Amino acid sequence: MSDGSDFKMPRRHPITNELSGKMAGRRTFHGKFPGVKILGSLLVVLISVLGCHNSAQEMEPRAYSRAPVGTQFVLLTYGYQTGDVLTDASLPLKDVKVKLHSSVLGYGRTFSLAGRQASLALAMPYVKGNVTGVVFEQAQQVTRSGLGDVRLRFAINLKGSPAMSAKEFAAYKPRTTVGASVTVVAPTGQYDPVRLVNISSHRWAFKPEVGLSKPIRRWTLETAGGAWFFTENSNFFGGVRRGQQPLLSIQGDVIYTLRRRMWLSFNGTYYRGGQTIVNGKINADRQANSRIGATYSLPLNQRQSLKVAWAKGLTTRFGGSLNTILVGWQYTWVKR
Repeated sequence: MSDGSDFKMPRRHPITNELSGKMAGRRTFHGKFPGVKILGSLLVVLISVLGCHNSAQEMEPRAYSRAPVGTQFVLLTYGYQTGDVLTDASLPLKDVKVKLHSSVLGYGRTFSLAGRQASLALAMPYVKGNVTGVVFEQAQQVTRSGLGDVRLRFAINLKGSPAMSAKEFAAYKPRTTVGASVTVVAPTGQYDPVRLVNISSHRWAFKPEVGLSKPIRRWTLETAGGAWFFTENSNFFGGVRRGQQPLLSIQGDVIYTLRRRMWLSFNGTYYRGGQTIVNGKINADRQANSRIGATYSLPLNQRQSLKVAWAKGLTTRFGGSLNTILVGWQYTWVKR
């Protein structure tokens, strides 16, 4: 769904032809800006905001927490993000701001794999976003809403968390856990190659990760490191081929357990890399950003819980510096 504006360029300016794929790679704007460079920067700004790869910005504490075999959950979340998007100062883009509303429906369950606790989770997002900015001294905005790309995550605890029944789990003393996971994002969301801005990024993305969790009485210290790898979108706006280099990320969490199933965490993440590649040319848009946040989990009854999370950009070299508020409801049960 669009409001029809879609970051339109002035009709008589030569960059219009470049954005339509007719003159990509030639110098325009009085010889100062290569068309590929401007298009690449627009892609980073708009796709990183609406195309759901703020993936590295996500902070999820207790990603490798223990649970009995047969535990299942249904999750429903609502998130609101707002803030600025930092771009290359040499380009005719400025005052780029974003407002994003998103909801996610998820399902997951734990099972035994080679005697270890493993889990599989599936998430389906819906996104509605608005981006405003000044392009060539002209105020523009674009609005999109629709289904985002489906996400699948497989995780296994390699050390410190064997597969256990509910009875065994209740008697088990927590210890240091080492886990690994793979997250896959499939290009199933709303996409139209005629539009520069889309909900889906129309490519596959993969993130292998390794995490460690160490309990110390009521405290738990966690760290995890991984990298996003992306396939190429060969059907981008104007016939452009768009790729992206790997995006490395590291996360740390400090968690305090107030009582059973009630906890508070302080989170931080840093991510680096992710330069975009347009028609084989690498753009100077390397990210080197950090975020901080906090999460609170409140049990409502034996099976239901409520989670509230907050996060904000701490340092941003390129891309979105967004403030995030998230509220989630989870229903959990154990199949015996």
